[in-house]
Amino acid sequence: LNNALVTAQSPRSLADTKAQPELWGRLVETSVGAHLLNSSLHNSIETYSWREGDREVDYVVRMGKTIVALEVKSGRKRDVTRGMETFAARYKPQRVLLIGEGGISIEDCISSNPKEWLR
Repeated sequence: LNNALVTAQSPRSLADTKAQPELWGRLVETSVGAHLLNSSLHNSIETYSWREGDREVDYVVRMGKTIVALEVKSGRKRDVTRGMETFAARYKPQRVLLIGEGGISIEDCISSNPKEWLR
């Protein structure tokens, strides 16, 4: 969960990495996950991921009985709504948030305390 360790030995520049949607998407998703897990060390929140078949939610954050589902979108082409819709119908989270393109900016996400999303 440390992109510096993932990219330190890479010969790719930032521009080259951003030009590869799959690689960039994994790095962005890992950054958000690292932020969530690091934040959970100082808060009473838990972080999970969820998958059922080909449907997934990148992160599920829970504090007590409050659940928030998070989907990270970095520009990769994929169906974001199917997994979120399935999860929301089954588990009834208090909030469903999109992080990245079309939602909360990656910068705002990483600079905020995830506990704020659980209020």
